[in-house]
Amino acid sequence: MNIVLTAPADRLPNDAEIATMRETGTLVVPGFFGPGQTASLVGWTGEIASRPEVVGGQMVYHEDSLIEPGRRVVQRIEDFCSHHPQMDQAARNGALTRWLDLLMGGATVLFKDKINFKYPGGDGFKAHQDQAAGWSRYAPLFVTALVTIDAATIENGCLEIATAPRARGLLGEEWAPLAEDELGLVAVPTQPGDVIFFDSYVAHASKPNLTAAPRRVLYLTYNLAEAGDHRARYFAEKRAAFPPDIERAPGSSYVFRV
Repeated sequence: MNIVLTAPADRLPNDAEIATMRETGTLVVPGFFGPGQTASLVGWTGEIASRPEVVGGQMVYHEDSLIEPGRRVVQRIEDFCSHHPQMDQAARNGALTRWLDLLMGGATVLFKDKINFKYPGGDGFKAHQDQAAGWSRYAPLFVTALVTIDAATIENGCLEIATAPRARGLLGEEWAPLAEDELGLVAVPTQPGDVIFFDSYVAHASKPNLTAAPRRVLYLTYNLAEAGDHRARYFAEKRAAFPPDIERAPGSSYVFRV
């Protein structure tokens, strides 16, 4: 007798999962996407990464490699849903939105889309809350779906989440990193197809990738539709204040604060 296992993406969150998200602000769902769905997401990520950088296109940012002095590697790509119909469909009209509508308690809209590549030599991120990056001018709360593309391990800088009591407000000043020793950060390794949902007040961080393998992670962030659709405004303002590398004026300095 063959037993067909249903991936979480093919159902809705149950009461226990909804309760966990509402109580802690975080929900880890191993194997959220099945093998076929995961393969599509991995392939689309490769397509996005291979596209040439053009002015006005998806927003590509680079960083200095920590293991190859003088080499620049792609750090992240944002606003790719505007240029990749399949990924846009998955982000806006797929399993993630069905889950988020229930986890957030209402219809949701996509706020921002980002892939953190963390190639070999890619740096980590200091502890922070997403809401501290000036997001309160758009909506009071967001939830991000972290979709694992490559195995994320302790060695290559997987997500670390605070275990301190759930925060429902900012723990520090806007744009400023947090003191990690007060957060009780715990590493959460994941495999391709796993998803971590976490809200914009959950403190998190990650360490550098000093291994030989990439650690690509897809971040899709949503807010309740009743708070408005701010994606176009957000990316227009970010492009103006912190443009992708190809759009930067020679000799100008730009700082990514959090």
